Amino acid sequence: MRVAPVAWAVDSVDEVLHEAARSAEVTHDHPEGIKGAEATALAVYLARKGCEKGEIASEITDRFGYDLSLTPDEIRPTYSFDVTCQGSVPQSIICFLSSESFEDAVRTAVSLGGDADTMAAIAGSIAEPYYGGVPEELAREVRQRLPGDLLDVLQRFEGNGRRPLENVE
Repeated sequence: MRVAPVAWAVDSVDEVLHEAARSAEVTHDHPEGIKGAEATALAVYLARKGCEKGEIASEITDRFGYDLSLTPDEIRPTYSFDVTCQGSVPQSIICFLSSESFEDAVRTAVSLGGDADTMAAIAGSIAEPYYGGVPEELAREVRQRLPGDLLDVLQRFEGNGRRPLENVE
């Protein structure tokens, strides 16, 4: 859930995978945890680079073996709290893939239940570049709620040419 900035900070698939693995080793030093971080960062990167949903799904499935064929409606009835990467990353990506907007991706992830904050963060992190930004109303609300030190981090990140909370109309 914390790996998305990697996809904004580097400019190649190899760099995304390398830096995602490095970031995950600190908190998720397990092959599945690293795989989940790499898959998430790569999905964000591909969305940032303008890939279509089918391309993103294909790349994640081919590279990581995640089954992305289910729909949220098929997952929801039997889904339960699962903090493992294999129990949350593919489901979060599916929520993005089935979405029609940034907000729809986040809401769909939350609707599955379970580790909802993590899943919403993952789905939203992919949806943000795909849909061209966070809607103005949501971006404004986030900025108002951020403590000063985190707002400063966000502004410095954006000052380096990255747009994690770029507003869309």
